[in-house]
Amino acid sequence: MREITRRRVETRQAWARGAWLAAATVWAAAATAPTTAALAQSAPSAADSALAREIYQELVEIPSVSGTTETTRAARAMAQRLLDAGFPAEDVHVVGPDTAGSLVAVYRGTGAAPAILLMAHLDVVPALREDWSYDPFTLTEEGGWWYARGTSDNKAGAAMLVANFVRLKRDGFTPNRDLVVVLTGDEETSSASIRWLVGAEGRRLIGDPAFALNTDSGGGDLVDGRERSFNVQASEKIYLSFRLEVTNPGGHSSRPRPDNAIYHLAEGLVRLSRHLFPTSINEVTRGFFARQAEFESGATAADMRAVADGEGGQEAAERLAAASPYHNALLRTTCVATRLDAGHADNALPQSARATVNCRILPTESPDAVERTLREVLADSAIAVVQVAQPTPSPPSPLVPEVLAPIEALVAEFWPGVPIVPTMSTGATDGLYVRNAGIPVYGVGAIFEDPEDDRAHGRDERMAVERFHEALEFWYRMVRAFSS
Repeated sequence: MREITRRRVETRQAWARGAWLAAATVWAAAATAPTTAALAQSAPSAADSALAREIYQELVEIPSVSGTTETTRAARAMAQRLLDAGFPAEDVHVVGPDTAGSLVAVYRGTGAAPAILLMAHLDVVPALREDWSYDPFTLTEEGGWWYARGTSDNKAGAAMLVANFVRLKRDGFTPNRDLVVVLTGDEETSSASIRWLVGAEGRRLIGDPAFALNTDSGGGDLVDGRERSFNVQASEKIYLSFRLEVTNPGGHSSRPRPDNAIYHLAEGLVRLSRHLFPTSINEVTRGFFARQAEFESGATAADMRAVADGEGGQEAAERLAAASPYHNALLRTTCVATRLDAGHADNALPQSARATVNCRILPTESPDAVERTLREVLADSAIAVVQVAQPTPSPPSPLVPEVLAPIEALVAEFWPGVPIVPTMSTGATDGLYVRNAGIPVYGVGAIFEDPEDDRAHGRDERMAVERFHEALEFWYRMVRAFSS
């Protein structure tokens, strides 16, 4: 576990201000760049669209629920697609256990530049037929939408990467660097696959990429059906759960005693529910609020600018956090009770009471410091506090022009006038472990969706047909731009 010292934080913040200014200059220039390319020019050919849809359907109809052998079947199916397209067998690998198969495929370049990692995942969360309006593992098209489990999270990304590799190979494209596709089979659960791949053994397959582009984060926001912003995810909060437990000798329920395990735990959790971690800003959330202010008005816009500028930002941050759970999650570490388990019989005093508290920690904060704060807030030595798993720090990826400029130029062509907004995910992806291994990650999903209608992991998950093909072409041209 790494501690981030005050000096490191101050150094990173000083660097971040410079990086943010450089990135802002790039964005400002690109926002005023010529946008004569029509959307029609951004559409893939009919044959390319048909191939991508075929691959997408094949993936969706393999029920690759996390922890099942279907994840390996999906990986092998995509490997066969690439082998059939002419990729050498020594560059296409299916790795991992049968219940978490992953694909690693390398498109060999000239070696003039370091490799790029291109990321997606094949596993999905469960879906029950009786809960859905459609068969969740049959691709159903209706009203301009594709419905099925995994259509948005994240088989669209996997299908785009494979289809574009096939297309690049067919076109005879020779990149100036290796392009490495990684489709993991356990992102929804342990992320053991990506952790192995970025470790010492897995590096023999993926090499030492300069950076990674992730289809499983970022993307565009739609408001009232119109493109409002294109999000580039450059940071994630640190995921860490704690187990809280109180033990007690118990006894007969007919003779209650004040020393009750449930009461100890409940009172501690009430104190936790009232605690707010301090607000904090980093280079990614600074950029987010600066850009987001352009879409807001009145006091909200003023508060976002104050947070981004750092002038009077503390009061402004508290107002934004109080008004929006999302803004609250961006501005501070959060810890919330998610599970409870207590007692062993209706007529017995509880011998134990347990709770799970899930924390999402800002990337510039220390998990150990968060644990110390939890103990102080619970304020009860009877409550044992234990980390459920080792946390993985995830430093923000630098907002550098050499990565942002090609993305911005393409966004200006595809969606004229739509600004790029840097984002920090309040959740987690495989990118967490890639960043921690020293490889910067940028989430560039490129699929525009209404954030108020996000159905990932939910009932009737869906993908807009037009938006899929738009993102397919965006990724094709983006990969070429980064490797030409």
